[in-house]
Amino acid sequence: MAASASSTINFSTKPSRTSLSWKTHLASSSAFAVVAVSPRRDQRQYPRFVIFAMGAKPTVLVAEKLGEAGVDLLKEFADVDCSYNLSPEELRNKISLCDALIVRSGTKVSREVFESSGGRLKVVGRAGVGIDNVDLAAATEHGCLVVNAPTANTVAAAEHGIALLTAMARNIAQADASVKAGKWLRNKYVGVSLVGKTLAVMGFGKVGSEVARRAKGLGMHVIAHDPYAPADRARAIGVELVSFDEAIASADFISLHMPLTPATKKVLNDETFAKMKKGVRIVNVARGGVIDEDALVRALDAGIVAQAALDVFTVEPPSKDSKLVQHENVTATPHLGASTMEAQEGVAIEIAEAVVGALKGELAATAVNAPMVPAEVLSELKPFVELAEKLGRLAVQLVTGGSGVKSVKVTYGSARAPDDLDTRLLRAMITKGLIEPISSAFVNLVNADFTAKQRGLRIAEERSLLNGSPESPLEFIRVQIANVESKFASAISDSGEIRVEGKVKDGIPHLTKVGSFEVDVSLEGSIILCRQVDQPGMIGKVGSILSEENVNVSFMSVGRVAPRKHAVMAIGVDEQPSKESLKRIGEIPAVEEFVYLKL
Repeated sequence: MAASASSTINFSTKPSRTSLSWKTHLASSSAFAVVAVSPRRDQRQYPRFVIFAMGAKPTVLVAEKLGEAGVDLLKEFADVDCSYNLSPEELRNKISLCDALIVRSGTKVSREVFESSGGRLKVVGRAGVGIDNVDLAAATEHGCLVVNAPTANTVAAAEHGIALLTAMARNIAQADASVKAGKWLRNKYVGVSLVGKTLAVMGFGKVGSEVARRAKGLGMHVIAHDPYAPADRARAIGVELVSFDEAIASADFISLHMPLTPATKKVLNDETFAKMKKGVRIVNVARGGVIDEDALVRALDAGIVAQAALDVFTVEPPSKDSKLVQHENVTATPHLGASTMEAQEGVAIEIAEAVVGALKGELAATAVNAPMVPAEVLSELKPFVELAEKLGRLAVQLVTGGSGVKSVKVTYGSARAPDDLDTRLLRAMITKGLIEPISSAFVNLVNADFTAKQRGLRIAEERSLLNGSPESPLEFIRVQIANVESKFASAISDSGEIRVEGKVKDGIPHLTKVGSFEVDVSLEGSIILCRQVDQPGMIGKVGSILSEENVNVSFMSVGRVAPRKHAVMAIGVDEQPSKESLKRIGEIPAVEEFVYLKL
């Protein structure tokens, strides 16, 4: 399409994240947008141009069944194409005509889908919480926002958790099957009462707190473990926040509501089952992978776990001959946590509102991928962005106890004027490091502040103005967590806060201070921190233990208060040492405390 001689071209001063766009008024007076879609760096192609009418409604492709209320909301703003059960090829063929795509868990939104969109696809909405079926990296590269619907399923999941709890306690499923088989075994299916029993809620987020509220109504004593649970919310419900070990050791019933992250994967295993009361009962409506299923079978056979009620499994559906599913003391349902009519309608409305808001250009609180950052800014801040996230990860792993992380102070040391350093991206990455290791949240520049606020996490920033050259944006970043206990006492500063500090050296993030101890170790791989009596041979003893297991040491640094007094040794390792090796390090007589931190 060519513009007439009278056409005028007005260049936008705010191009989109992945394209340059402008408006051209044709002779017909119709307004059109011409979008220049840049090729990927590994493609030797000229930019492509997509032209579409500016006044036209956007097109939303709904690729899986969505509640009518959500579809109606979409139709008020956009042209809606409900095409279900598309093959991957059919989806790729359709996507270049769509501005938004809504899926559930059954449609894979791959890199090929984003490439086939020709730059037109602006938002992908996942009607639910998980986004495993969406290629987030490809979405971000192509400037496509990904949003989900994390809250609408809360009540449904909590109700299902309580249903499983009560059904398990009274053997409802087993007794029902027995009666239908023509039996009448009243003595076999004697249950247990819930009144006065202790329920440990592992994960005190939206669903966990709703389960706790309902369990209190059943007369149960409720305790909870969650590093980010707001203490005032727990107190309001009448719930006591405790450590992980205290929760599992004192509970008669355990209800799991934690996300599946590297930190929570198989968190219930042979070791943790051994710490539980004999006869404990377990409910899981969270994620299957948080339980080592083989270990659970062993615990059931040994009588450590009396019963389990499971809505989720590591592999879904589980195999027909699964020992866990077939176990007589297990009640199983096929991932029904969100399966109520009300929840399905709620999800439909929530995702429709998020998609419409994104198409209008509004910042989405439920965004799960980061917007594109200008190349020149990212190039300068990139090593500091990595440093910020890793300092957050280190700091949160040093926290122990049941009080949780509430107050964090971040200090930026810089010779630049405040107006010359935008710290939003750095703050977002520190928040990401603090929250993601023990949460299912995806934290980025769009949703960092919202996510922190949701979890009762207050992050204060301050500048330390330094003398020197402003060529480098930052000299150091310091992260301090107040009012918490630490699993490594030496990380507590003189002011009583967990404190870690880092710098960028030759483009690589380094840890330079732990508590009051100066160290210098590259933030690559993982780190072992040891507090020891300062004496000869310590580096050799620890190094020998690691070398016997073929664990490569990348960096090693010792900081001390004075010769022959106390010292902190920071050891960077490329591989995770075995529990036996870590135990041997802890048994060295001069080692007073140590901790392994995974980056």
